[in-house]
Amino acid sequence: MTTGRQKTEDATINLTPMIDVVFLLVIFFLVGSEFSEAESKIPVNVPTAGQMQAITRGPDELVVEISIDDSVSLNGETMTLDNLKLKLKDYHATYPDVKVIVRGEATGSLQGTVEVLQAVRRSGIENIGISTKRMNR
Repeated sequence: MTTGRQKTEDATINLTPMIDVVFLLVIFFLVGSEFSEAESKIPVNVPTAGQMQAITRGPDELVVEISIDDSVSLNGETMTLDNLKLKLKDYHATYPDVKVIVRGEATGSLQGTVEVLQAVRRSGIENIGISTKRMNR
């Protein structure tokens, strides 16, 4: 049983989108070439590369601990206040943005903490933090 006439259509490619893209590319390159001529007349001072130096990572926070007997340690190394000030001056000369955390005992003397804070401040370091050790109960 036949069902009627069958339509045959010719397969064609729609060229309209491709022509649109080609025209857009032509316009893009024409406009771009105009800018390159105008830009070539602008005087530009190009920076030069200087002496190559290794990138050094700055130190982490320095921790100054004050124990219950007012002894002072910098990153675990026990020292006097004068030695602390000298070491911190060296750190500050090498790394101006160094941060110092002053950590005291919760039941320690306030006078010892104040003296350490003054020593840190006199070393030139301005980025100072204060913390206390937590008491075990």
